[in-house]
Amino acid sequence: MKSPYSSLPGKSFWRTGVAENSPLHLPGIYTKKWPIELNWEIATAGSCFAQHISRNLKSRGLNVIDVEPAPEGLPESVLRKYGYNLYSARFGNIYTVGQLLQIAREANGCFKPAHLVWKKENRFFDSQRPSVEPDGFETAEELIANRRFHLSRVLQMLKSMDLFIFTLGLTETFEDIGTGTVYPTAPGTVAGEFDPSIFRFKNYNVFEIIKEFESFLETLSSLRDGSLPKIILTVSPVPLTATCSTEHVLSATTYSKSVLRSASGYLSNKYEFIDYFPSYEIITNQAARGVNYSNNLRSVRPESVEVVMKHFFSEHQFAMPGAQNDEVVAETMNPEDRPLLDNEATRSNEDYVKCEEVLLEAFNNAK
Repeated sequence: MKSPYSSLPGKSFWRTGVAENSPLHLPGIYTKKWPIELNWEIATAGSCFAQHISRNLKSRGLNVIDVEPAPEGLPESVLRKYGYNLYSARFGNIYTVGQLLQIAREANGCFKPAHLVWKKENRFFDSQRPSVEPDGFETAEELIANRRFHLSRVLQMLKSMDLFIFTLGLTETFEDIGTGTVYPTAPGTVAGEFDPSIFRFKNYNVFEIIKEFESFLETLSSLRDGSLPKIILTVSPVPLTATCSTEHVLSATTYSKSVLRSASGYLSNKYEFIDYFPSYEIITNQAARGVNYSNNLRSVRPESVEVVMKHFFSEHQFAMPGAQNDEVVAETMNPEDRPLLDNEATRSNEDYVKCEEVLLEAFNNAK
């Protein structure tokens, strides 16, 4: 009997695609749309998980641009604290597509965020990247001058990049009621004050995300004389620290990740220059039985990040002097039999990834 399923490969069936495979090796989980050229300028941005991708690309010798390099001689802990070396510009975590659109439009001179300056204990904070200067600025004028320089560097990045890798992290945000300006953290979390007559909670739906990403593409095209770079979208596998919706945090996380995955899938299917890389699926797949997460069930283990990147580089293989190509090895290890990892290997994301969202746990009053 003929069926449309008769000639499908093993990856199309749950048993052969997932259940009988090691979580370290999921054949066919990712097939690149196009090759990455070694001379491409690669820009990275997104939520906390995107920092892993940026670091791994750099470690393999790819041309990940940094338009706001750190002063020489600073230790790594200080660099992370002040938002250096995390992404291709010093914009901190960009959790939502709304933030991405805003910074592109602001760099292009067609948008000004409302309530740019937040205060805390007589210090001034950039509301669009409040953790980049953790101690704030001495004056509002210093903040504005620093942001003006930052935007000039972002503009350079947007114009020059050949490949843009963006990790979608959240659908939840807070916006200014009057203008629709969105923020990476709620007012009052890092700095500023929450006034419900000025700010409100917003939870993007899939249609809004698609619309705003396509608006980002329009802005990008306008400042690049009609051309667009290649784009790789990923979805962060890191659950929400907290939700301001009325849902349980587990349901809210499922909603958020489902919306982000649906939007990125739609965009990838619609545009040939946009590819989707399944880091979310590799980390959350049932074959792993939760082993990819640390004890808090939220932070992704460093060695699991390495598995994600090996899947990426099994498709994008480069012959670079001094760098070895990764090969994903099909192991038959049962995740339930894995020995417990030592404390060094199970460091939480907070130890090596700068992430404002984890600060929300401080507001947890549960015993």
